[in-house]
Amino acid sequence: MKTMVYVDGFNLYYGAVKDTPYKWLDLMALCRVMIPTNTVIGIKYFTARIQGRPGDLSQPMRQLMYLRALQTLPKLQIIFGHYLSHEVNMPLVHPLPDGRRFIDVIKTEEKGSDVNLATHLLVDAFDNAFECAVVITGDSDLKAPVQIVQTKFRKTVGVLNPQKTACKTLQSTARFYKHIREAALKVSQFDPVLTDKQGPFHKPAAW
Repeated sequence: MKTMVYVDGFNLYYGAVKDTPYKWLDLMALCRVMIPTNTVIGIKYFTARIQGRPGDLSQPMRQLMYLRALQTLPKLQIIFGHYLSHEVNMPLVHPLPDGRRFIDVIKTEEKGSDVNLATHLLVDAFDNAFECAVVITGDSDLKAPVQIVQTKFRKTVGVLNPQKTACKTLQSTARFYKHIREAALKVSQFDPVLTDKQGPFHKPAAW
């Protein structure tokens, strides 16, 4: 079955690979493990460029290396959203010794990826670009586009959930639903050294 894969990059990162040794993840290899009978004709990876934070200013460089690794996959396309940072006043769980119950924090939110993913999923279904769509996410906000692609366009949609807890909304909506397990991540890693048009490059040492 001709299959297009749609990856919610941050949902995948925070749900499955953060704080693990499996960040150097080959998405095509993961697809071969998770949906071995499907013919993957393309992967769309939705993310945003991150900014360094105090104490870890090398985050953007590690992301750049990973995006470079993904671009060695001939069937993969990266679609960027953006970050939005703003100062907000938020309540504390426990008051400070001086009695303050609120504190100003810088809140950073990733914007656009879920909308971009939903848009591409719907447009590709309308264009009859696939027989089956597989969405890698645990975000219940994507229920509506998944449902529309199945009911209006008569396409099969499956969900691979990277989160540790089940997303019952997507589980009850998608035609098939699987959790991404550690064993699948472990056998789906890029080689430590890859080569592209710029030459050889390495998996980040911190990973």
